[in-house]
Amino acid sequence: MEIDNLLAISPIDGRYRKLTQNISKYFSEYAYIKYRILIEIEWLKKLLNDDNFTKETVNTNKLMDIYADFDISEAKRVKEIEETTNHDVKAIEYYIREKLEKLGLEKYKCLVHFGCTSEDVNNLAYSLMLKDCLKKVIIPNIEELIENVKEKAVIRKGLPMLSHTHGQAATPTTVGKELAVFVYRWNSILEKIKNIKFKGKFSGAVGTYSAHVVAYDNIDWIEYTKHFVESLELEYNPLTTQIENHDTICELFSYIKLLNNITLDFNGDMWTYISMGYFKQKTIGTETGSSVMPHKVNPINHENSMANVRVANSIIDNFNNNLQISRMQRDLSDSSNLRNIGVALAHTLVSVKQSIVAINKMEVNEGVLEEELDKNPEVLAEAIQTVLRKNGYDNAYELLKNLTRGKKVTLDDIRKIVKELDIDKKDKEKLLKLTPETYTGLAANLVDFI
Repeated sequence: MEIDNLLAISPIDGRYRKLTQNISKYFSEYAYIKYRILIEIEWLKKLLNDDNFTKETVNTNKLMDIYADFDISEAKRVKEIEETTNHDVKAIEYYIREKLEKLGLEKYKCLVHFGCTSEDVNNLAYSLMLKDCLKKVIIPNIEELIENVKEKAVIRKGLPMLSHTHGQAATPTTVGKELAVFVYRWNSILEKIKNIKFKGKFSGAVGTYSAHVVAYDNIDWIEYTKHFVESLELEYNPLTTQIENHDTICELFSYIKLLNNITLDFNGDMWTYISMGYFKQKTIGTETGSSVMPHKVNPINHENSMANVRVANSIIDNFNNNLQISRMQRDLSDSSNLRNIGVALAHTLVSVKQSIVAINKMEVNEGVLEEELDKNPEVLAEAIQTVLRKNGYDNAYELLKNLTRGKKVTLDDIRKIVKELDIDKKDKEKLLKLTPETYTGLAANLVDFI
C-alpha cells in the first residue's frame, strides 16, 4: 500500500507530490530497478541473437515481456531477493533468472549479466533515466514557462516602464523588453541542455574487457559493446575505470544550475516589481494571503520558486564537487549522490511550475508605471548629454551632472535647460518633445529577438 503523503519525510514526496509525481516514473527506486532490467534484457537479447553464444533460434520477444509486465509487485520480489544478496544489481540478475525458468529459457540463465560489472548496467540505466526524464518532464515544463513569459513579453513589448540600476531610477525600458531578456537567457541554456549527449560504458570490471577476451577472443569486444551502447541511443565511452566518469552528468547539471539561476533572477525581479506596485497579482476569493492581515496578496509562488531553486542548486553543487572524483578504479562514493538526481530535478521542476503559476497571476499596473515615469523626468539627462556630445560639447556630461545629479527636477525644468542650449534646431525640437514615456529607444524592437 502506498504511504500517505503526509508521512513523507521529503516535501518532494509529500507537500509537492502533485507537482513532482511524474519524476517518480524515472527516478524512484522502482524506476531504477526497471531501467536496469531493461539493460540486462537488451544485452541478453543481443547475446542470444549471436551464433557465438547459441546456435539455436531463440524467441527473444518473450524476454521483453519480463520488462513489459514489470510492476510494483514485481519490484517487491526484486527487493526480497536483495534482502539475501545485499546487492541490488545481483538481485536483478537473480530475478531475471527466475523469469527465464518460467519462460522455459532456463538454459540461457548463464548468459544473464554476462561479462558485466554492476556499473555497466547502472551507468546505462542512469543515462536513459536522465534522457527520458528531461525529454518527457523537465524540458516540456521549462518550455511552458518560457512560452508563458514570451507571450506576455510580446503583448507588452511597447509598454514603457521606468528601469532601475543600483536601485535608482534609470533610463526607461519596456515591460516586454525586460521579460524578453529572461526568455532569451532561458532559451540559450535550454538549447545546451537539449544537445547533451549522454554517454555509456560497457567494458567490464575495470574498463579493460579482460574477462570478455579470455572467454571469446574471436569477438571484437570494443565494436560489439559500442554497437550495443549506441543501440540505446547513447554515446559510447571507450576509456573508463569501472565506472562511467560522470563528466556528462556534471556538464548537464552545470547547465541546469545556470538555468535555475536565471529562474531565481526572474522571480527576484518579479517579486521586486510587485513590491513596487509595477505589477499586481490576481486575487482568488477562497485564498488567504496572511493568517492575520486580511489585505495581503503575497507573492508566494515567486518565493517558493526561489527557495526550490536554492535547494536544487545545493544538491547540484554536491554532484559537481563529487561525482567526477572516484579513487583509483572504483569507490562507492558516487552511488548515494546519483540516487539524489531525481531530488535535484524535482526541486528544479517545482521552481519552474511555481514560476508558471506566478507569471499567470501577475497583471501590469499601468497606472503606477505611468506615475513613476512622470515622477522621474531627470532620466532624460542621459539623452540630453548625448545630444550635446553630438553637437560638440566637450563638457556635456559634467553640465548635466551639475544640473540634475541628486536633485529633483520637473519636466518643465528639463525643457527650460534644453531651450537654453546652443545646439542644432532639429535636435532641440526632438529633445523638447521627449518624455520618459517615449524615451525607450529600441526596446520594443528588441523583443522581436525572441
